[in-house]
Amino acid sequence: MSEEQDVVRAYVEAFNRGDLERLCRLFAPDALVWGVLGWGTIEQARPVWKDLMECLGIHLQVKGMIAEGNAVAVRYTERGTASREFRGMPATGKSYEMVAMEWFEIKDGLIHRRWGARDSASQSKQLGWA
Repeated sequence: MSEEQDVVRAYVEAFNRGDLERLCRLFAPDALVWGVLGWGTIEQARPVWKDLMECLGIHLQVKGMIAEGNAVAVRYTERGTASREFRGMPATGKSYEMVAMEWFEIKDGLIHRRWGARDSASQSKQLGWA
């Protein structure tokens, strides 16, 4: 396994533990994050990640990971439960499971860029939001 893959595995572990501080330390100070809710800096992504951890109890299970150079692509099974209100959506107590994919660029042992894609329509339907 490459050093780049180790960084991504640490990212997954931090998410699954709900360790927001560790998660953010894995990113370079000038990192940019793209996702379902748009793109921005770590400080802009931080409150979204906090809500994902606290409201949905997000859990990522790696199903596939490939690396080439400084790039790592990951396919997950993502699970969670709407146990608290999430960004205006009610806590339904329902759970979801979906495929999620992320692409990382690693620079000097830290995540420099991260792109994420999820089936948000399926998530909303499973959680009773759609």
